[in-house]
Amino acid sequence: MSLFRIFINQDDDDDDMATSKKVITREEWEKKLNAVKLRKQDMNTLVMNFLVTEGYVDAAAKFQTESATKPEIDLATITDRMAVKKAVQNGHVEDAIEKVNDLNPEILDTNPELFFHLQQQRLIELIRQGKTEEALEFAQEELAPRGEENQAFLQELEKTVALLVFEDASNSPVKDLLDISHRLKTASEVNAAILTSQSHEKDPKLPSLLKMLIWAQNQLDEKAVYPHINDLSTGQLQDPPE
Repeated sequence: MSLFRIFINQDDDDDDMATSKKVITREEWEKKLNAVKLRKQDMNTLVMNFLVTEGYVDAAAKFQTESATKPEIDLATITDRMAVKKAVQNGHVEDAIEKVNDLNPEILDTNPELFFHLQQQRLIELIRQGKTEEALEFAQEELAPRGEENQAFLQELEKTVALLVFEDASNSPVKDLLDISHRLKTASEVNAAILTSQSHEKDPKLPSLLKMLIWAQNQLDEKAVYPHINDLSTGQLQDPPE
């Protein structure tokens, strides 16, 4: 946010920069950065938001004690949410569905797309285990009716069932469904739905602010030469090449 404010101010102050880039020294740039005041509590709230959203319950509890920053939700719910996410990541979809319903039955009742994707992941796990007959029966009884009601669901079902056509599904055109990344995608979708049901943002705020920082630097690059933050993990200023 600091860099964004500086960029806006700099743009207002220097109309002639459209034809030539202004050179801002490190001393001038650091002076501008230091002039922007940030409250420690705001920074702590941002950190807590990240820990809670990403499910780092132990770190969130410790940070709450050390900083006296109150989390936006009950930390106990994070443990339950992470249990659901872990179950999906490990391929235990039935267990995940049961845990979601224990948390809040309305999550799946009001989100047919999420429920379909969980059932689709369950079908994938049956295929992965070589349970062909059980997989076909499950697809016909649980997923086919939903595909009849929704064209997008039908296309996804057809793609999933196609895994059974190939002798070596791991080398088939639809092999991505068997990749661990597909489990992670489904797990993230469930995680976001649970957060939304708890009136919490489904994504942490910090990554969005970092994207804004990168955007602001790219915009300012067209108008000025100034010290950059190239490594977001350290936040250190780097002098521009001479």
